[in-house]
Amino acid sequence: MTMSLVYETHSPTLDNESGHATGWLPGELSPTGLRKAAELGERRRDERIDLVVSSDLHRAVQTAEIAFGGTGVRLRADPRLREINYGDLNGMPVTRLDAERAHRVDVPFPDGESYRQVLARVADLLEELAAGYDGRRVLLISHAAPRYALAVLLAGADLTEQVTAPFTWQPGWSYSLPAGWVRPTGSSAAGSAR
Repeated sequence: MTMSLVYETHSPTLDNESGHATGWLPGELSPTGLRKAAELGERRRDERIDLVVSSDLHRAVQTAEIAFGGTGVRLRADPRLREINYGDLNGMPVTRLDAERAHRVDVPFPDGESYRQVLARVADLLEELAAGYDGRRVLLISHAAPRYALAVLLAGADLTEQVTAPFTWQPGWSYSLPAGWVRPTGSSAAGSAR
């Protein structure tokens, strides 16, 4: 069987609105973000969701709790869904991030990680989910870098193209995760950390 996987971004934060890339800093939802988190819950309310897994960073946990707290859906936070660690550059202006992205596919941010390292940790989570949630529907709440990883691992996208493409928000991305899925072994998705 196949697991149905839905990905949603965390709701807008104060950093998003001020033009900063939060990275591994906790982040705080803005008033607009609080409203959008409630709207996410309403939008998904009538769907059968067996589990919500969010990044363990505050802004993603906050989104999950507002959207699905009190609904009876199990909520779980997992560090493998964290945004990329910008290391010394956590909290940098988005303009700086835009200039750095293409150079960080395989080369980590200073004292941080690379996009390929994020791909490896997301692959670990997907293997776990594929082994234990066959036939279920799981919703992930996370950040940009794990979204790139999902597109590469489950839709065959190119990591460099994902990292450098402009972002267009949409109300969720849907994927199928076959039972027993294991990460691809090809060079573009192998996920080896450097």
